Amino acid sequence: ATVADNLARLIRKTSERGGHVIVPAFAVGRTQELVLLLHRLAEQRLIPDIPLFVDSPLAINVTDVFRKHPEEYSADLLGFTESGKDPFGFHRLRYLREASESKALNDLRMPYVVISASGMCEGGRILHHLRNGIEDPRNLVLITGFQAQNTLGRRLVERHPVVNIFGEPMTLRAEVAVLNELSAHADQQDLVRWIRPIASGLKGVFLVHGEPAAQDAL
Repeated sequence: ATVADNLARLIRKTSERGGHVIVPAFAVGRTQELVLLLHRLAEQRLIPDIPLFVDSPLAINVTDVFRKHPEEYSADLLGFTESGKDPFGFHRLRYLREASESKALNDLRMPYVVISASGMCEGGRILHHLRNGIEDPRNLVLITGFQAQNTLGRRLVERHPVVNIFGEPMTLRAEVAVLNELSAHADQQDLVRWIRPIASGLKGVFLVHGEPAAQDAL
């Protein structure tokens, strides 16, 4: 199944049980990628007709920059603009800039999707959505990017039964799913393929990013 298939399936399943889909996402790149996926799924009627929100002032500012530079778009993305559509905006999607709009989601008693920063759940508005959502088993926390050790995001992926949010212990009852297909990182094979042509001329290679076990393997 493609990442779009998996995303649609998870949204449908959560919507059917009356839950919210809470998506921690990086404001630069990942949020825009998710919005495009949701736009396509909504057009193809592969997800239910529920509200979709981007709740991150930084992501909104970044999306405005994306809109100003169509010369950088892929052929796939240009297809949207050439047909007169805004790839990053459609009738089901609302961008929330004000804190009051963000807080109003707490009172929305219907299924919805909210994408919010930070991507590793270490700060920002996503913490409020998690605090209000992780104790309800109808809800889904959808992880869309790498979660570093010792972050709340990693603890959610590892399904710690109790996690601290704003210093308060909370019971994790929501479903947690991970969409690894959205990773923007090169994998081990990509890195080895990249360095092979120049390796013979190097005195040494320093690995400065990643977790120790993965660095050892590489």
